[in-house]
Amino acid sequence: MKDRRPEQVLEQVRLTLENWRRQGIAGFDCRAEVVEMVKRWPQSTVADNATVVTEGTGRQSLEQIRADLGDCHRCRLHKGRRNLVFGEGSPNARLVFVGEGPGYEEDRSGRPFVGPAGRLLDKIIAAMKLDRSQVYICNIVKCRPPANRAPAPDEIEVCLPFLKRQLVSIAPEVICTLGSVAARTLLETKSPVSALRGHFHQWMGIKLMPTFHPAYLLRNPERKRQVWEDVKKIMAFLGIPL
Repeated sequence: MKDRRPEQVLEQVRLTLENWRRQGIAGFDCRAEVVEMVKRWPQSTVADNATVVTEGTGRQSLEQIRADLGDCHRCRLHKGRRNLVFGEGSPNARLVFVGEGPGYEEDRSGRPFVGPAGRLLDKIIAAMKLDRSQVYICNIVKCRPPANRAPAPDEIEVCLPFLKRQLVSIAPEVICTLGSVAARTLLETKSPVSALRGHFHQWMGIKLMPTFHPAYLLRNPERKRQVWEDVKKIMAFLGIPL
C-alpha cells in the first residue's frame, strides 16, 4: 500500500472534476472556472498532515483506468490502429518510462516499446540493474499515429488524462520521459530535450528526468553517452549502485 502525496490528491480531484464536467453530470460544481481553480491550487495550501488517498480508500488501480479507457474512439487515432497500447509493468514501480506513442510493432502486439527502440530501452533498463517487470512503460498517446508521426495536440489532449491517472496510481519515485513529446507534454514547455535533460524536474511532486528517445539514439548513437549520464542520476536517486 502506498500513500498518496497531497499534490497527487489534488491532481486526482482536478481530473475527476474535468471528467464530470465533460459528461455533463449535474449536482456538482463542475464549471470550467472551478476546475481551473483546482488546477492552480498551490501545494502550500495543503497541510503537511493532510489525509491522502491509499489503495484502501479510493486509489484507482491500473485495471480500473484501463477499463475506463475501453475500446477508445475519443480521437481520430483509433481509426488506423490494430491494438490500443495501454502500458505494462509493475503497478508499484519506482520508475516509470513515458514515451511518445506506439509504433508499428507496438500496434501489432499491443505492448509498449517492443520494436528496435524497445530493444534498446531493454538494454538501458538492464544497465540500470532492473528489468521490465520492475518498471512501468507507457506513452503519451495509446494508439499509433499514422506513419509514426508525432501525435497532434488535440490527440494528446484527449489521451493525457489517462496517462496522468496511470502516473497517480503508480506514484513512482521517478518518471523518465523519452523524447521531446513526452518531456514537453508533462513539463508543459516548448524547450528541447537537449536543454531539459541532465537534471531533475518536478511533476506532481515526482522527480522527472527527460532524456533522448531510444529511436533517436538508433539514428544518433553518439548521444548514448548523454543518456547514460541521465540514467546514472536516476540510479543514484533510487539508491541503485553503479
